[in-house]
Amino acid sequence: MWGFLIAMLSGALMSVQGVFNTEVTKESGTWLTNCFVQLTGFLVCAALYMFAEADKVSFGALFKVDKKYMLLGGVIGAFITFTVIKSMAALGPAKAVLAIVITQVLVAYLIELFGLFGVEKVQFSWTKLIGIIVAVIGLFVFNQKNI
Repeated sequence: MWGFLIAMLSGALMSVQGVFNTEVTKESGTWLTNCFVQLTGFLVCAALYMFAEADKVSFGALFKVDKKYMLLGGVIGAFITFTVIKSMAALGPAKAVLAIVITQVLVAYLIELFGLFGVEKVQFSWTKLIGIIVAVIGLFVFNQKNI
C-alpha cells in the first residue's frame, strides 16, 4: 500500500512540476528553464545527501557502478524535462500526462518482458497487454470532443 501512495505522490508532483516548468518557459527559454530545474534539483539532492546519506555511502560509490551507462539518468532527466514541457505546451497538462503515463507503462512492461537493463524477466501476460490496450483506448476517448 505504501508503494502505491508514494507512486501517487510521484505522479502528482510530476504533473505539478510539468505545469510549473511549462509556465516558466513562457517567460524564458526551454533549455534555460531545464537548466534551472536540473540545477535546483541538484542542489536539493546534494543537501539531502549530505544530511541523510553522506555518513553511510561515499560519493566514490558512483565510480564503482559496474554498468556505467546506468549513470545516464541525469542526462535522460534533462530530456524528460524538455519533452514534458513541449508536450504540455502542445497538448495541455491532462492529455500530455495521460500519453506520458501510458507510454511509461508500455515501455516499463517491455523492459520487464525482455529483462532489459538487469531487470528480472517476467512472463508475457495477456491481461497486462489488454490493460495497456484499454489505457490507449482511454487516451482516444479522453481526446474526443464532448459527445
